[in-house]
Amino acid sequence: MIVNPKDRITTSQAAVVLVNYILAAGILTLPRTSVEKVKTPDVWITVILGGLIAIIAGIIIVKLSQQYPKKTFYQYSQELLGKWVGGLLCLLIVGYFFTLSAFEVRTLSEVTGFFLLEGTPAWAIIMPFMWIGLYLIMEGINPMARLFSLIFPISVVVFLLVAFMSSGIFELDNLRPVLGLGIKPILAGLKTTGLMFLGPEIMLLLVAFMQQPDKAVKVILVGVSIPMIFYVITVVMVIGALSVDGVVTRTWPTISLIRSFEIPGLIFERFESLLLVIWIMQIFATFTITYYAAALGLAQLFKKNIHPFIYGLIPIIYIIAMTPKSINDLFKFGDMIGNVALLLFGVMPLLLLIVSKLKEGKHGTET
Repeated sequence: MIVNPKDRITTSQAAVVLVNYILAAGILTLPRTSVEKVKTPDVWITVILGGLIAIIAGIIIVKLSQQYPKKTFYQYSQELLGKWVGGLLCLLIVGYFFTLSAFEVRTLSEVTGFFLLEGTPAWAIIMPFMWIGLYLIMEGINPMARLFSLIFPISVVVFLLVAFMSSGIFELDNLRPVLGLGIKPILAGLKTTGLMFLGPEIMLLLVAFMQQPDKAVKVILVGVSIPMIFYVITVVMVIGALSVDGVVTRTWPTISLIRSFEIPGLIFERFESLLLVIWIMQIFATFTITYYAAALGLAQLFKKNIHPFIYGLIPIIYIIAMTPKSINDLFKFGDMIGNVALLLFGVMPLLLLIVSKLKEGKHGTET
């Protein structure tokens, strides 16, 4: 299956897709997971460093994809590495995408079941979202990009509104001292915050769909910087309001922050439901992107129509999503996916870019 010439997206749409991919469940859990590792109020520095590392990794991925115009990684990997090695690597990446898709949809059901639809079975929440996702991705990347362009501005407005309304219970002393224990704790949290910036790997596919692939580096800079700003605001507001000790005792500290204040007299006096509705959209966005990436990979690998693979992945994603028995199992599952991603997309693109440049140089000397 080749990329449909009509299924193209603009540079701004590509940036919005990347932002929506990165901004998923992380906003709800990042303060707790990062504070557990860093153990000081300097988490915001770790978040910035994690974002910068993600930008560097993203640029490497983009430079690799730009070597092969109008081709996704699934198409050029075999050209670069040979049929068997390239095919095996493609299958690994497909497995990563549908496993991440399952993780996101299960997280979505946990958040929805815990805060909004208490007592509702997980399957009853997961299945409607999966079928809606299936309907969305049937026509390719364009409908997704248009939907995410609607979700994104709403998310920004609601997030900033809720974040700054919590400033009444914010205590600056909770963020002091800066670098009180030096640089070592900050470096200890880098892996955790780095996992929250998983997303630039989608550029292995997205560059092929862009109308102006030469602007893909700009997509990385914008697409990672916006979530980085969101994450910094989140950890600063949450730690400032709840303190380091208060954050580690809460499963969803961002929701706990929003529940800890109310503003009488407004249409909404409590804001957690409003934020959750927006963040359910964000998690749904990540679910659909990764679901589509997995189906596209199988279609291009086996040179078949994408639709049978879209339907075929539904039961696989559902079974994986239902595998974790508890919320702790789910978080361990997420960590495992993150570790695989660090190997696949932190190390592999750089090695492949070097191989690609060497091959290019070899062909240049031969001619």
